Amino acid sequence: MATTDKRATFSERFSLIARYTVKFIRHPARMIRDMDKGKILNFKGRLLHGDDPSAYSSAPEFDWTFEPVRRPARRRASAYAPLDVPAWDDPQVSIVIPVYNQFEYTYNCVKSIVENTPDTRYEIIVADDGSTDATTDITRIIPNARLIRNETNLRFLRNCNHAAGFARGEYILFLNNDTQVMPGWLGALTELIGRDERIGLVGSKLVFADGRLQEAGGILWQDGRAWNYGRLDNPGAPEYNYVRETDYISGAAIMIRAGLWREIGGFDERYAPAYNEDSDLAFEVRKRGYKVMYQPKSMVIHFEGVSNGSDISKGQKAYQAANVEKFREKWKDELAREHFPNGVNVFQARDRSRHKKTILVIDHYVPQFDRDAGSRTVYAYLKLFVAQGLNVKFIGDNFFRDEPYTSALQQMGVEVLYGSRYQKNWEKWAREQGDHIDYVMLNRPHIAVRYIDALRQHTRAKIYYYGHDLHFLREQRRYEATGAADALAASKEWRARELKLIARSDEAWYPSEVEVGAVKAIDPALRVRAIPAYLFDGSDPAPYDAAARRDVMFVGGFAHDPNVDAARWLHNEIWPLVKDQTGDMRVFVIGSKPPQEVLDMNEGRFVVTGPVS
Repeated sequence: MATTDKRATFSERFSLIARYTVKFIRHPARMIRDMDKGKILNFKGRLLHGDDPSAYSSAPEFDWTFEPVRRPARRRASAYAPLDVPAWDDPQVSIVIPVYNQFEYTYNCVKSIVENTPDTRYEIIVADDGSTDATTDITRIIPNARLIRNETNLRFLRNCNHAAGFARGEYILFLNNDTQVMPGWLGALTELIGRDERIGLVGSKLVFADGRLQEAGGILWQDGRAWNYGRLDNPGAPEYNYVRETDYISGAAIMIRAGLWREIGGFDERYAPAYNEDSDLAFEVRKRGYKVMYQPKSMVIHFEGVSNGSDISKGQKAYQAANVEKFREKWKDELAREHFPNGVNVFQARDRSRHKKTILVIDHYVPQFDRDAGSRTVYAYLKLFVAQGLNVKFIGDNFFRDEPYTSALQQMGVEVLYGSRYQKNWEKWAREQGDHIDYVMLNRPHIAVRYIDALRQHTRAKIYYYGHDLHFLREQRRYEATGAADALAASKEWRARELKLIARSDEAWYPSEVEVGAVKAIDPALRVRAIPAYLFDGSDPAPYDAAARRDVMFVGGFAHDPNVDAARWLHNEIWPLVKDQTGDMRVFVIGSKPPQEVLDMNEGRFVVTGPVS
């Protein structure tokens, strides 16, 4: 079940060196200009381990590329080409865009929706609060948008409440007109809110037009003041890219269940004309037993300050300070009970984990759950920890953001620490957050040994070591089978290392009683137990019915050497004895990275498939 580190073959290394040599000869200046530490580590990893990125010891910094977006220029109404907004009789989402003049922003906002929302049924409701610019001609320019024009200027909060009354969708999404949405933005929100009926409100990651982060959810402190979490930081950083609960999400892009919106009665008009209505709505949602969630895959560019400026002494901004006082008075008991003093304990405040236990899981890389049994086991346990309500953090020893596997964990709610910053500073992170880490699950001896001492020093966590298999027992068996001297030496080395790890852990886990028995035979006092290798989701697999089945399946990833030997034994020793007695029965040999020796076994009813999901 465990896998050994893959080593690059001679041909892989030769091919890699040849490719880079040709690149350098053709573009020497570009190669020198683009060289950095991350690329050097990447080259080193590929030289050692081949073209499998999961084995790299490199950790390039967060891959965040962004083309800055210019603020739209004002034009005459005749200069705008009509936008073809799709029309559905049964929209899933009603997008409410409150506007007051600034048609150039409204137009580009709607244009971005049309271009980047192919996966969701939606309607666009433009809530015009008495505009006098090109917005007055919007029915010609954006004919399929539903226009709600106020006879008098209601201002922001009441304008939103009024327009939302015309929504037909299952969800109502409030979107500032000074925004532009990015690909996949709406589908990510609807998928998240649709996966759990306890989620009532979801919101997007907001970024500035220059690509810097504006907000990854908001934090509210005991004094009622707010933080835009992550402001001006790198939007690609791990701490901003996992699904999580949050205190509130700025109203520039938030979506709520329509039924819940009507139950609450909309934005509380005590905050009219604007400010704090979004944080108040989040508190109202939680008051009714629902969760408020941040969805990092939904990204929205927000030209902050366009609607109301940034001067808090005039215009609608002048209401900001007064509304903080109103908010604090309304929710003073909740703030005192559930929130931290200003700026204290951001680690727990950012994902509302004050009442949760935190577990840190460490493995060799992000689990590739469709490739090998060891990864599938770790992935299933991560899902189990999330389902149990734990606050789950994950470190892959290569600190590589391997996709789609990293995103799969992040969408589950797991914070995955990747990139060169965490690779260099993981111990500092553990020291700073040590008081909040309650449990640690270390995997595999060659990985666990790198972390256990530092985690013992910096945390008070219970440390559980999951060995996946006993390496020393495996090498001992290889020695007994082959007489290879290197196997005997490896067995002795692994035995010392593994027994030390077991002794240093609060408890060690293995997938079967065989390993437990081998450890107990050496030292009965060692704390070790067998736990299942979780491979299935949901209910138990169907009852076994031999009469209804046919064929035989061998499963094993071939980066794990014993599986090659097992396949060889099956093909050379067992199959010749039974193939003439089994009719048309076939044997399927399934597993990733089969060497040529295994591929050559593919003949007739002995089928080598290679990897399957």
